[in-house]
Amino acid sequence: MTDAINTPAPDTGPTSDAAAKRNVVILVLAQAILGAQMPMLFTIGGLAGQSLASNICFATLPITMIVLSSMLSATPVAAVMQRFGRRVGFMMGTAFGAAGAVVGAYALSIASFPLFLVGSFLTGTYMSAHGFYRFAAADTASDAFRPKAISYVMAGGLAAAIIGPQLVKLTSDTFVVPFLGAYVAIIAINLLGSLLFLFLDIPTPPKPSADAPKGRTRWQLITTPVIAVAVICGMVSYALMNLVMTSTPLAVVGCGFEQDNAADIVTAHVLAMYIPSFFTGHLIARFGTQKIIAAGLVILAGAGLVALQGVELENFFIALVLLGIGWNFGFIGATSLLAASHTVEERGRMQGLNDLLVFGGVTLASLASGGLMNCSGGEAAVGWAAVNIAMAPFLMLAGGALIWLMFQPKEEMA
Repeated sequence: MTDAINTPAPDTGPTSDAAAKRNVVILVLAQAILGAQMPMLFTIGGLAGQSLASNICFATLPITMIVLSSMLSATPVAAVMQRFGRRVGFMMGTAFGAAGAVVGAYALSIASFPLFLVGSFLTGTYMSAHGFYRFAAADTASDAFRPKAISYVMAGGLAAAIIGPQLVKLTSDTFVVPFLGAYVAIIAINLLGSLLFLFLDIPTPPKPSADAPKGRTRWQLITTPVIAVAVICGMVSYALMNLVMTSTPLAVVGCGFEQDNAADIVTAHVLAMYIPSFFTGHLIARFGTQKIIAAGLVILAGAGLVALQGVELENFFIALVLLGIGWNFGFIGATSLLAASHTVEERGRMQGLNDLLVFGGVTLASLASGGLMNCSGGEAAVGWAAVNIAMAPFLMLAGGALIWLMFQPKEEMA
């Protein structure tokens, strides 16, 4: 069984994607099982941080540390996968995920906020590796199957959306220390889920010769119009989703509802993130990538508008469902646009750069989320409104970039 980043298989017919489809099954299972820890962490991270931090403005700092680490580790993780293969990179991610949960559990047991931040930082390397599942799905796929492969792997998050928050309900109060049981469950998820990658079968390409094409530099890549817009739209879609989702448990509990209500809303949100993945690839094939990205940005704007109408449970549910759908269209569309815009030689370089920038935006969003939510006024409703108003300028940036791309000459977009 061999393994590494490889050239997409030639599109020679219905059987040309057999290997890609087998890999997609493994990656869907990984997304479902290992991915369950992400909604768990985003549900309890802010609440645990709020219980440990001396200043509530830093409540979401643990989540910020996760995405900061994900940003910083994106390029090294991509380099490991480029040199040693996807399997090695993914198993390294689960090792860091388990280590982060061990440190986080110990930090909770001794009520240490700084140590809790260290555990969160370690977890970020798992989050970075997790982000490459979608690219691995495209490695052996034909041009026709690539958007569907990416979409199917993202759809694996549907199971994660159910498993993660329900595990929070089952495990958070298992021990005397709140949330400790959830971190023990995350350790088990990483240890068991890592076994899936033993079955991943992505052929290893031959080492390039000295005179082989090197591809474009990072600067040349990022200044290519289609790549620049794909990165901007991916950044905005993911960062705004994170901005709002990070604050949601704090807002729900702060507005007088129960922790279980917050878990149910996060469940609805993550379901909305991944259910559309069953048909997003087909929509991209039918209507084109740019139109689907545009639809995603419009839906994200709709989420903000609903959230600003009130702080009843139905407002939270509807806003978070729209937020999930908008993220799905915007992020999968941007990923598909990017995956079709660079060569094999450029793949590790471009994918690492993309996730560095995307998670850089997510880092800033999660850091801003806690400050906007807890330090914008005396009431949770005021902070929640500030979080949703903050979406507007970034949606205008991404929308403007997409409109600009539509007017670019085709020869300059390539």
